[in-house]
Amino acid sequence: MKQHKNHKGFTLLEILLVVAAIGILAGIVILAINPSKQLADTKNAQRRSDVTTILNGVYQYAIDNSGVVPAAVTSGTTCAAAVATQEVCKTSGTCTGLTDLSALTTNGKYLVAMPTDPTSSTTNGTGYHIFKDANNRITVCATHAENSASISVTR
Repeated sequence: MKQHKNHKGFTLLEILLVVAAIGILAGIVILAINPSKQLADTKNAQRRSDVTTILNGVYQYAIDNSGVVPAAVTSGTTCAAAVATQEVCKTSGTCTGLTDLSALTTNGKYLVAMPTDPTSSTTNGTGYHIFKDANNRITVCATHAENSASISVTR
């Protein structure tokens, strides 16, 4: 008479098949979610908010100063042209070669702090550019936008 042992548990093959199936499903989910695109979209949303904040600060300043915008806002034609010389400075410190809008952040009257681009790596630059056109309309641009987005606000 042969005795049968009761073996409980899974075989190695069953465990490997389940792990492989979970791995394949996880890969499909990660591709469907596309985390790099989601992160880029989040940064672009922040940029849209920041350019609007800067522009609102400039216009609040103008309202309090008889329609005159900060003197540092210079003439320009396009966001592409503004990249070379019209980047907004983060602070009122070393703003050489940058547009100094410290009048907006003095005592936190119009802005508590100058917004900066989520990926800005320049020392004192914000990554945002500002200019006024021939009709004195102000444009603020986010030139580091991702996923081929164009982010600018003009008023």
